[in-house]
Amino acid sequence: MLHPSYVDLMQVVNSGVEIGEEPVVNSRYSIVIATAKRARQIIDGAEPRAISTCGKPFSTAVEELYRGKIKIMTDEKA
Repeated sequence: MLHPSYVDLMQVVNSGVEIGEEPVVNSRYSIVIATAKRARQIIDGAEPRAISTCGKPFSTAVEELYRGKIKIMTDEKA
């Protein structure tokens, strides 16, 4: 089980979106893809910005996202 939940992660990621704007992520799939990309960066040597309890790259990426240490950028902003 993923903790925090997908719903919690989506709320954190979309928290800076103003009313009427398109949310950054619309689905669980988007959260998983973004987190997996960050986990690959950590595996390749990027410095983690948060520490997870188990120390695995994916868990670390989830923790970074949940704490707001990283942001998901849409294709338009990237």
